[in-house]
Amino acid sequence: MIPDWSEDRLRQALSVQAGPSSDYDLNPDAALPAAHLRPAGVLAAFHEADGRLLLTKRASGLRHHPGQIALPGGKVDPTDADEIAAALREAQEEVGLDPAQVDLLGALPPHHTVTGFAVTPVLGIIRGPFHPRPQPGEVEEAFTLPFAHIADPSRYRVERRRWREGWRSYHAAPFGPYYLWGATARILLGLAGRMQA
Repeated sequence: MIPDWSEDRLRQALSVQAGPSSDYDLNPDAALPAAHLRPAGVLAAFHEADGRLLLTKRASGLRHHPGQIALPGGKVDPTDADEIAAALREAQEEVGLDPAQVDLLGALPPHHTVTGFAVTPVLGIIRGPFHPRPQPGEVEEAFTLPFAHIADPSRYRVERRRWREGWRSYHAAPFGPYYLWGATARILLGLAGRMQA
């Protein structure tokens, strides 16, 4: 059953016990040792009115992950208290989201990426009207996807492509012109699964 939007669904999802996820879930032979992972935080911010999830399309000129769909966020800087602080800071820098406008619900277990990060997904609700202001040079577009798409595990599929000297499998959940895939799709699939538990 596809869950209807409600904040309670997200709160219940946070109470479901589950371990970390990983880009290596589908590619166990390529895993890096956990000791080499750097901490990062991303913000999964849902609008209070309809549950639409805020996402970004990274600028095409960036060195890392150009043009990819992502949750606002990034690595933990020395000035950040933790992954939650990093996620809030990055969301403000990338799309102009005031941290005071975000009602934090909690965090999911970290997701380990092929790029060497332990990414902590932070769940929050955007209170009141919000009009994103994409950061020039870093964010090409800020947009939202419907809760029904994000929360439905059947919208996610496994795809694969050539990577380095072999094949890499990954999760994808395309929506219209937006190709949601990789770590972002895996994080959101984990959330969708928790909401079905």
